[in-house]
Amino acid sequence: MGDKVAPIDVYGLGNALVDIEYEVDEDFFPAHGVRRGVMTLVSHERQEELISALLERGDARKMMGGGSVANSLYAVSNFGGSAFLSCKVADDEAGNFYLRELRKHNIETRGGFHQVQTGRCLIMISPDAERTMHTFLGAAEFLSPADLDFDAARRAKYIYIEGYLVSSDHGRAAAIELRRCAEAAGVKTALTFSDPSLLEIFPRQMREMLGDGVDLLFCNEQEVLLWTGARCLTAACAELRAIAKRFVVTRGARGAILFDGGEFTEIEAVKVNAIDTTGAGDAFAGGFLHALTTGQPFPAAAQLATRTAAKVVSRFGPRLEAGDYRRISAR
Repeated sequence: MGDKVAPIDVYGLGNALVDIEYEVDEDFFPAHGVRRGVMTLVSHERQEELISALLERGDARKMMGGGSVANSLYAVSNFGGSAFLSCKVADDEAGNFYLRELRKHNIETRGGFHQVQTGRCLIMISPDAERTMHTFLGAAEFLSPADLDFDAARRAKYIYIEGYLVSSDHGRAAAIELRRCAEAAGVKTALTFSDPSLLEIFPRQMREMLGDGVDLLFCNEQEVLLWTGARCLTAACAELRAIAKRFVVTRGARGAILFDGGEFTEIEAVKVNAIDTTGAGDAFAGGFLHALTTGQPFPAAAQLATRTAAKVVSRFGPRLEAGDYRRISAR
């Protein structure tokens, strides 16, 4: 008999993007027609136009591997869990950089190359630490069901899907196929709404991705109000039970609301000096999923997630150093 194939803690599906991050002043947004505080899909030309403007101003620049689900899997892996990512990049400098980053942090991957260049996310950080993103999907737009590894998905404890995939017909189809595979195999399903703008532009498509609902949903306060149309958070959370068996509603500095399938709990945020909120939700989800896949109860998962997100917002960039995760989990 052959060796038993090892299980995977979290199998993720998401856009592979190289992040390019700048610190900007408030006047940059109106001067360049940028909608502040949300993610906007743009062409490569528009992204280059903004980068050129930023370079002229001399704003600080930093490049790193990114993508929402990839950031969460980075946390899972560095906490000691096992992770797998299905994504799509090009065989170019950015794409090879991205794949090296995955391998460096023990994230397995499967995804073919595409002739369109690797996607990039331009992140503009304002003085109040808010992030504004202009994303060129590039090769990530062509992520499709053909890029899924169903054997790996069936070995996972959780599959995790990012809401950003809703904007692409190919990516949405892959998300739906992965969710159905997981449901048939008895694998738990998790999804993040990712950004309020997606619920404004793609509500029907998001319902398609959710199907009959997921085991775990991550969202923030603005997203849950948009999704339900409710006037208050209490009513919105009650309605959310129709699409998620368990869920977490993050509220920034005001903490989070948890629903564990039976009751609601509120947790406080860790007080920190927020410098950059990029990746805070990704880090939160990564910490939460790691805790759940190692058998920790819902409140303990929330505490680990909260500490992780607090550490991320206290510095620039969506990811921590590998040793930081070990120190957080040791507390």
